[in-house]
Amino acid sequence: MRIAVIGLGAVGTRAARQVASTAEVESVVVADPKADRVGEVVASLGTKAVSHSLSAGLPEADVVILATPPGLQAPLADTLVARGTSVVCTTDGVHETRQLLDLGPEAEARGVTVAIGAGFAPGLSCVLARFAADRFDTVDEIHVARLGTGGPACARQHHAALGGEAIDWRDGGWQRRPAGSGRELVWFPDPIGGADCYRAELPDAVLLVPAFPGVGRVTARLAATRRDRLTARLPMVRRPHPEGGLGAIRVEVRGRGPEGIDVQILGAMDRPGVAGGAVAALVAVDVAAGRTRGPGASGLAGLVDAPAFLGALAHRGVKVARFA
Repeated sequence: MRIAVIGLGAVGTRAARQVASTAEVESVVVADPKADRVGEVVASLGTKAVSHSLSAGLPEADVVILATPPGLQAPLADTLVARGTSVVCTTDGVHETRQLLDLGPEAEARGVTVAIGAGFAPGLSCVLARFAADRFDTVDEIHVARLGTGGPACARQHHAALGGEAIDWRDGGWQRRPAGSGRELVWFPDPIGGADCYRAELPDAVLLVPAFPGVGRVTARLAATRRDRLTARLPMVRRPHPEGGLGAIRVEVRGRGPEGIDVQILGAMDRPGVAGGAVAALVAVDVAAGRTRGPGASGLAGLVDAPAFLGALAHRGVKVARFA
């Protein structure tokens, strides 16, 4: 199989490395607006790597991973789907997520897959929600929390999310509330521990609600400091770091099973850029190999086989913890 990666930031570079290390992959095509960055990545990946200039158009591949900054992925995905190419998108922007979901009918008609939010969160968080939900007959609530950022584009999106409008699902309808409100102490896997989390403009509910018909409540929160909240509606003063430190996700699912009402809580801890790249790469390989649930556009909760996916992800170094 031939897989392409467009965008060589923290997530895209890690995704390219993960793809290149996969035995099923014959070649990985890498592209980025910065030609020198392409040369660096190709040199580090070995003989499977092929450079591509975006001035010549989008690369030809079985699956294309879009790891560009949010806002650029929907137009690229539209072009690729029209061409009959499956796409893995790493965006975590709400508006762009909805644009990508709108590609569903065309993707189905052309027999291709659009995997949306294939990163740390959303992405791995969606798979954890599916894994936990499979223990229930009925899913009542899903609550997602995240901490940390990947590369500069992720940090900018984090900043914008705290200054936007939060979207939650409750009792069959959308609730919109100011981002930065709803303080909640959330416990993440060690060594991170507890952190204050707030409502933010996150796409998790937009992806999870279609995957769990009848769910009563879906929320998403983002860990933030007092300074993060106070400056969220102002331009970023300092340039983001090339890559953030440790991050974490926590997914809480409440439902009803044979033993009555129960709660399942899962989490993961890693550098978001590293884990996000591994998730995007694994999704792309599964899509190319025909191991996903058919054509269309959806988040990972409705696309992958959660136990098999988490097992394969553990072999790539990204492991999941269950809260007792």
